[in-house]
Amino acid sequence: MFNRFGAKNIRLLKFVCKNGEPVRVRTGDLLIKSQLLYQLSYRPTRRLTRKVARWGQALNVRNFPHMLDKFHSPRYMRQMCSDITNGLPFMKMHGLGNDFVVLDGREAGAESFSVTPTLAKAIGHRHFGVGFDQLAIISNGKGDAHLTFYNSDGSTAAACGNATRCIARFLMDETGKSSLHLTTDRGDLEARDLGDGQTSVNMGQPQLEWQDIPLAHAMDTLELPIEGAPTATGMGNPHCTFFVDDVAAVDLASFGPEIEHHPLYPERTNVQVAQIVGPDHIRMRVWERGAGVTLASGSSSCATAVAAARRGLTGRKLRIDLDGGTLQIDWREDGVWMTGPTAHVFSGTLTPAFLDSLK
Repeated sequence: MFNRFGAKNIRLLKFVCKNGEPVRVRTGDLLIKSQLLYQLSYRPTRRLTRKVARWGQALNVRNFPHMLDKFHSPRYMRQMCSDITNGLPFMKMHGLGNDFVVLDGREAGAESFSVTPTLAKAIGHRHFGVGFDQLAIISNGKGDAHLTFYNSDGSTAAACGNATRCIARFLMDETGKSSLHLTTDRGDLEARDLGDGQTSVNMGQPQLEWQDIPLAHAMDTLELPIEGAPTATGMGNPHCTFFVDDVAAVDLASFGPEIEHHPLYPERTNVQVAQIVGPDHIRMRVWERGAGVTLASGSSSCATAVAAARRGLTGRKLRIDLDGGTLQIDWREDGVWMTGPTAHVFSGTLTPAFLDSLK
């Protein structure tokens, strides 16, 4: 973005934006358009420009966008993390519109912030904060990194498949590695770069026993005693999958919260409605626990694929079409592999004033 729309080409903004809308951008994705506008309105700060000068670069604001391009984005994030008293740096990412705010806590000085449910809810608010489906924290661990997840209601989650893929892509770009060993509260996960913008993560074996999902008491997890006979699956978080004739006919905004809080799920549950398109193809929509209706969900896609295979509706390798795009799921002997695209949209900083308002 900086190359084409940076400070040197501010005059182009009138050409690129018309009536508050980016023109000549061939996409109907409102999320992408809004994030494009964010980038177009960005201006390099005097503080960062001074840092560039200290790094031995000429103080030429007209060339600033090109200078910034020379810095690898992870190095830029690390520089931001080194002075957290001036705000809290974050990255905004998404996988098929399933969007995340990511905080990198690996660097010296980053330990001076701690994530609380209050902070997570505030950042997650789409009008008063940044907005996200999940918040992800990168920290040092026994592998390449440890990941911790929060939902937008401030609750925690042991797993988040799309966020894991997004962060894996970021870390592979940072390190030059083509595979990673990540740890989460769900367990150890392997991530791989498959090329062509595709990132794959092994989400581990599904949890199929009632006590592991968990459910409230012993029962057959293949068909629960709930109207519609859904299937229960654990992917480090609980899932409830309904197979229906037409996913578009389901009022997910009212159906989702009812099932999320069903008494059979003591820790609440993610809810999926799935339509069998073919023996290796599913159309699916998602209500995420603690987030609501989302455009995509990686762990939900894995759980739906497992449920469909267990019920003999599909094979173990299939395509899942979500509201935000397509994921490839492959339930193998070593776990459930999930593959798809990711996007690092922009980086920013939560201001000290915003953080102080939460105290």
